[in-house]
Amino acid sequence: MSALRERVWRAINPERLRKTFLDLLDIYSPSGKEEDIQIYLEELLNRAGFSVERQEVDVDRYNLRVTMGPEEARLYMVGHVDTVPAWDLDTFGPRQEGDVIRGLGSADMKGGCAAMVEAWLAMAEALKPEERPSVGLLLVVGEEENGDGSATFLESCRPPWVIIGEPTSLAAGFAHYGYLEAGFVTRGLRSHSSLPELGHNAVESMLRVLLLLGNDPIFDRARTEIVYSIREMRSSRAGFVVPDRCETWIDLHLPPDRDPTSLQNSIRGIVSGFGNVIPGLDLDVTFNFASAGYNLGVDNRLAQILQEVYPGLGLSLQMDAFRSHSDGNLFYAAGVKPVILGPGSLETAHTPDERVDFGEVSSAARIYAALCLG
Repeated sequence: MSALRERVWRAINPERLRKTFLDLLDIYSPSGKEEDIQIYLEELLNRAGFSVERQEVDVDRYNLRVTMGPEEARLYMVGHVDTVPAWDLDTFGPRQEGDVIRGLGSADMKGGCAAMVEAWLAMAEALKPEERPSVGLLLVVGEEENGDGSATFLESCRPPWVIIGEPTSLAAGFAHYGYLEAGFVTRGLRSHSSLPELGHNAVESMLRVLLLLGNDPIFDRARTEIVYSIREMRSSRAGFVVPDRCETWIDLHLPPDRDPTSLQNSIRGIVSGFGNVIPGLDLDVTFNFASAGYNLGVDNRLAQILQEVYPGLGLSLQMDAFRSHSDGNLFYAAGVKPVILGPGSLETAHTPDERVDFGEVSSAARIYAALCLG
């Protein structure tokens, strides 16, 4: 182990890290309402002697950026401070069961944010100014909605590399799935619900569309690796009638080498024939958001550092493609190389049982420090 890394790892303070993590979980910060948590983090970094830049994203919404080292940062640690809305505002905060910490955003991704901040503080404490690496820390808003925080950062800064602390169970994501959001609308004819034969039920049409679409070979996950998930469906809500409109949104996660535009064309081609088997079908299909995946490969310095570091932490290094959507897609499209790596797992993210093992958060702080120093 290098002498610098050893000094920084000794400076990582588990009690401080746990306190920071629990404090972050105790601050409700859904997308659009991130100011309180940014004020907390700004004060924490200011107390450590850093000058923190606010990057305005919207009214009362801003990223936090801080750098160290003698040159322009060539690597940024990136964490998003926003979460999805709480399932229950009375129980969103932290709950500890030994080393398992539960709470809204614990995995996605306040555990990663806390680990990045701790790595930053440890480097500042252990290293003289002239020893510090030229790296940055970026805490962004808006990832759970449209990525407007990262988009704002990319308007003025495009470093060669970023590490994004999304929940991967500490697997290293040098590859990333793409994403496509598909919207479907069926239209029918409204009638009194006791006389359905006089109308045309848009919900029934939609169910037939979804059945045919979901059974198409293109969504055979074992063969194509496309992840197909119906996210929501709603119909017109006038009481006691046959609904004349139904809307459905489908999330599609694509393997790194799959082109979203090609999939759009395939879906349009598939549904174009549905009118032959669904009587009276009136269907519109739209694609509101598309983002390509990527594969950086593992022949690079960051992968080498991880291969050196993980055995010393008693960890087995897994290199998996990140299967969700994240700001990594935005960074890659802007010419930045993003690696996705953080504590916690996607399996519990966005669920009432969201949780992370504190040991993973602590290991993440050491991994982030090692990457910065490398």
